[in-house]
Formats: sequence, structure tokens, C-alpha cells
Amino acid sequence: MAFSTLPNIGMGTFRLKGNDAREAVKSALSLGYRHIDTAQMYDNEAEVGDGITSSGIPRREIFLTTKIWHDQLHASDLINSLHDSLARLKTDHVDLTLIHWPSPDDEVPMEEYLGALRDAQREGLTDHIGISNFTCAQMDKAVEILGHGTIFTNQVEVHPFLANRKVVEHAQKLGMTVTGYMPLAVGKVMEDETLQRIAQTHNASPAQIAIAWVASRGVVPIPSSTRPTHQKANLDALNIELSEDEIRLIDELDRGERIADPGFAPAWD
Repeated sequence: MAFSTLPNIGMGTFRLKGNDAREAVKSALSLGYRHIDTAQMYDNEAEVGDGITSSGIPRREIFLTTKIWHDQLHASDLINSLHDSLARLKTDHVDLTLIHWPSPDDEVPMEEYLGALRDAQREGLTDHIGISNFTCAQMDKAVEILGHGTIFTNQVEVHPFLANRKVVEHAQKLGMTVTGYMPLAVGKVMEDETLQRIAQTHNASPAQIAIAWVASRGVVPIPSSTRPTHQKANLDALNIELSEDEIRLIDELDRGERIADPGFAPAWD
């Protein structure tokens, strides 16, 4: 059974290595997460696969995402690298495969790598296909190449200090779900006074308020944590209802503070 929508929160695994990654995935699944996000570049697919296998949760109940790194975008490389990812993840398919970053300086034409991604989907290596870190113009081009309704998500950085509004709204207008990575701005949300104040009102943590705010925008947050208590708190954040005033106050925290900005990134919107 293929998932028709993205589960409404995921467990991110960026920067989790070795046994930490293995245990974090296992613990997240035991707490009720059903969406695990990894990537070739995280160098932890094998451990993520171990965590899934040892969790006791049937594979068909887990939505698993991986991402193709930008040195594997030529058509033959892409398919081969995805086969390698599946072997590391100990599965015959993933639920979603993303292009992790658009090809730097368009070195590989988008038609080539998106075409290869669609081929991977037709071969049954992945149920859904999507993109990550694509700008509005790149999303338009991707939809032009693959057609409406084929791109499951654009995964981009979203947190209270980078609302990324233009990209989020454009993706949603094109019918793509947005997945928001780094929703806690690598822990910076904990220090913000506005978020602390709102958190007190809800008997919650600033991290939970940040996740609730991301989710209130129809964005799927994928926070990363190795601690079961934090994982559970992140899951519980989906039950927090923010008032319109609170949402407006958090909206005002946007200062365009981008954390993931490598030299090969596209020209951001």
C-alpha cells in the first residue's frame, strides 16, 4: 500500500551518525513516528535501515524518504545510487526520493535528472518523487518537465527566523506539500523571548511552539532529535493550537536567517 499523503510530522536524521542514528530511529518509531527522513549525504542510511528493521514496525507502515546527492544526478548515476541507497536501507523501495539540491550551475540539465527520477519511480524503486531546496523558478521548471501532480514535495528550510514564505506559498499553489527541515533552527528557537512567552501560555517548550507554528502553515516539520523525551515532545507539538495573535507574533520573527546555505546553493528567492 502506497501512502497517498505525507505523514504530518517526520523524524529528521541529519547529523545523526552510527549508533545514535540507529537508536534515534528505533525510538522515534516506538513513540509513534511513521515518517523517517534520511539522505545519501547524511552517511547514515545503513544505520537508519537498522533502526527500522529492529523497530518491529512493519516496513509498509513506515514512510521512508531519502535524497540523491548532487554528484549523482547524471541519469545512470542516479538510478545506480538509488539502488545503493536501497541496499543500505535494507528495503526494496523507498516511499519518497528527493533531488537533494538542484544541480549546481545547472551542470546536469534538470530534464536529465528529473527524467531519471521518474524512471526510478516507474521501476518501483520509489513510490513518490520530489525535490529539495528548489526556488520558485526551479519549481516551475520542474512542473513543466514532469507535469502537475507528479512532484510530491519540495523540502526546504522553514523555522520562525526563516519563514521562507514565497517558496512555501508557491509550492502549495503548485499542489506540492512543503516539508520543512530545521524547524527548530538548530536549537535557536529555545532562546527566543517571544517563543518562550507563548510557550508558557501553552505549558509547552519554545521548540514545541516552533513546530506547532510550522504545522499551522500546512508544512510538514521534520525535527531531528536523539532523545526520546524530545522526540515525544516534538510529536505532541502537533496538538498545540496557536491563536491568530500568537501566529502573527511568530510571523514577525522572520529575519531571513538561513542556516543551510552551501556555496553550491541556488540563488534564493
